[in-house]
Amino acid sequence: MTRGRRRRWRLGLGAAVGALLAGTAVTPSAVADDVTDYTVTVDPSRTGATIDDTMYGVFFEDINRAADGGLYAELLQNRSFEYSTADNKAYTPLTAWTVDGTAKVVDDAGRLNARNRTYLSLGAGSTVTNSAYGTGITVVKGGTYDFSVWARGDSTLSVRLSDADGALATAARVATRGGWAKYTATFTATRAGTTGRLSVTSSADTALDMVSLFPRDTYKGRRNGLRKDLAEKVAALKPGFVRFPGGCLVNTGSMAGYDAASGYERKRSYQWKDTVGPVEQRATNANFWGYNQSYGLGYYEYFQFAEDIGAMALPVVPALVTGCGQNRATDDDALLKRHIQDTLDLIEFANGPVTSKWGKLRAEMGHPKSFHLTHLEVGNEENLPEEFFARFTQFRTAVAARYPDVKVISNSGPDDSGSTFDTAWKLNKDARVDMVDEHYYNSPQWFLQNNDRYDTYDRSGPKVFLGEYASLGNKWSNALSEAAYMTGLERNADVVKLASYAPLFARDDTVQWAPDMIWFNDQKSWGSADYEVQKLFMRNVGDQVVPSTGTATPSTLEPITGAVGLSTWATSAAYDDVKVTDADGNALFGDDFSGDAARWTGSGRGSWSVQDGQYVQSDEAAENTMVTAGDPSWRNYDLHVKATKKSGKEGFLVAFGVKDTGNYYWWNLGGWNNTQSAVEQAVNGGKSTLIAKAGTIETGRSYDVDIKVRGRQVTLFLDGQEWGSFKDDKPAEPFRQVVTRDKKTGDLIVKVVNAQDAQARTTVDLGGADVERKATVTTLAAAPDAENSATETPVKPVTSTFDGVADTFSYTFPANSVTFLRLKKD
Repeated sequence: MTRGRRRRWRLGLGAAVGALLAGTAVTPSAVADDVTDYTVTVDPSRTGATIDDTMYGVFFEDINRAADGGLYAELLQNRSFEYSTADNKAYTPLTAWTVDGTAKVVDDAGRLNARNRTYLSLGAGSTVTNSAYGTGITVVKGGTYDFSVWARGDSTLSVRLSDADGALATAARVATRGGWAKYTATFTATRAGTTGRLSVTSSADTALDMVSLFPRDTYKGRRNGLRKDLAEKVAALKPGFVRFPGGCLVNTGSMAGYDAASGYERKRSYQWKDTVGPVEQRATNANFWGYNQSYGLGYYEYFQFAEDIGAMALPVVPALVTGCGQNRATDDDALLKRHIQDTLDLIEFANGPVTSKWGKLRAEMGHPKSFHLTHLEVGNEENLPEEFFARFTQFRTAVAARYPDVKVISNSGPDDSGSTFDTAWKLNKDARVDMVDEHYYNSPQWFLQNNDRYDTYDRSGPKVFLGEYASLGNKWSNALSEAAYMTGLERNADVVKLASYAPLFARDDTVQWAPDMIWFNDQKSWGSADYEVQKLFMRNVGDQVVPSTGTATPSTLEPITGAVGLSTWATSAAYDDVKVTDADGNALFGDDFSGDAARWTGSGRGSWSVQDGQYVQSDEAAENTMVTAGDPSWRNYDLHVKATKKSGKEGFLVAFGVKDTGNYYWWNLGGWNNTQSAVEQAVNGGKSTLIAKAGTIETGRSYDVDIKVRGRQVTLFLDGQEWGSFKDDKPAEPFRQVVTRDKKTGDLIVKVVNAQDAQARTTVDLGGADVERKATVTTLAAAPDAENSATETPVKPVTSTFDGVADTFSYTFPANSVTFLRLKKD
């Protein structure tokens, strides 16, 4: 069938979505005004890549309060009085607690144990109350809640669970005697509440620590377990693996471990031995994302959760090179050797016999059988590839010598391209590493443009673990772009062996990073549009790619057009002598700031002013302070700017092709904590890197920045020398497809993404595949800006049937949709 867009009378997208929600098949007359014609041709005689059962998984990081206050079911905040300004400037040891009477937090030799150092000394007749997270403790009527506390002293504790309207359960009385001991009580909620408080009143002077309240109804009923609804949402995905515990928190902070002689280290990298054993003996730690992590959810619980949901456990350990902008590497050989030994001990903890030291601890914690660990990752997003790889090699060698069946995964830094990425990949490839972890967060347009990313990867080189990716939003348009990209991951399943969207969780009142797959508050949880896409793909992976081809969407790329801009990011910088000329050298714009800056407009971020004939942004803390000037219709022009970094963390940014605040290009010089420079493109607020190189910007030095725009070709000059060039000419293809086969059922699964406002009328040629006439259809379709929330779920799957399958048949895929046709073997 010929391709092309035709104008037809249709009922519109709203009618299509209504039909889908009613569970009926969507016909061509019920979708959208525009129609684009496509052809999908399947070749069942050929065999494509094998898709492993572990292809898609989840990545858990304690970000956005994903653990404490989230997946970890503990209801109280700061239960052991360990919060500190090291975690957050606003924290104290009594954060989340209020005292009525006399109480003080103590750190002395009378503590509960060496790692749980601070405790509360509560005076006679005094009360301490925990407000939990958010609005307070949520309880359900009839629910059972287990209270526990470690106490020292002879006293009677009166424990109450209540809200402003009175008791939520019958109060409990606990008698304490002598030295530190654990005491328990049980509450049964007599009514529901969402603003509960837990109060403890002591009849005499008493020391308290590890005050805890747990719902009995945890996931699979496990003690010290997981919040049921959140765990069930992950389990519903049927993920092939769980990568944990991060993320940036793995390899940031101090690299030292706890040392009883020198005191408590409150900012150290995530070390698994801190997180196992009895919870009252586990450390707490400052979280990279600005709060405290209790480690109640530790390595044992991660392994247990992975096993409970039938997923492969994939832990990540620090490589002694910090990432996430810190860029430090240890030169302490003894410390490196200890971490390597810790990694070997971790494998013993997971797999070792109960007669081994760490296997015995696993058994004592309740799991005598092996967790069958097969994969382990060292490091996360290190931006020092040589330093990282030198240390990674030592980890890899040690693991191979002791546990040759465990695959050790490396990584390629924090971006999809650039000098760090290229260097890391060369090192990994030369050393024949098993697998390399790639991370990138880009705009939806990037995902639509780069479906073929892995088509040209070396089939004999290291395999790819796409450990973190997302399109920087939770709208349906974001999820559509990710779905289109996932068809390329499956097509290249011989190279891409593992893939996980990131991050997994976000508590809606504590968000350090968005987008996220699953959102929650104390009362409920909901899956984003991206969650629905991930679930559809994970539950319908198939075992083998069936080669297929699809026609493309006609497109015409216009030249780059837009105004110009100046910006900073956590830096003070000065600009001067801005000149814009057309391709013939004629002046379009000029400003030497000898007067005011009236021709420049901005968002109001930062502090811009004309100082000594320069335009200066002086607020070092402000981010994305862009001001713009000129005509958005400019094309084929040269931009010249003099730029000087005055102070701060980074360099400066010069923008071109500026259409509005969410659509532009900028040359980011000295970005990423002044470690590299790159050209980034913003599309509807989401940025992607087009070209990047390592390098720094000197403070106080004036740089000549020149940008030449011709059509879609851009050439960049720094101090008169060509720095780099690129051509932004890749179309953002909205129609993508892949076909897989489920060997167990024989089903053929035709997966089609139509990420455009036009319906896609498609001729499907099955090439003689032996399938039944009736197909099961699962469709996700919504308006591009639709977004799931706590109260509305516009993006959800609708199942229907299609009774028109033939060797060649026609199917019209709705506008802005993901559709899976499951064709049963005849």
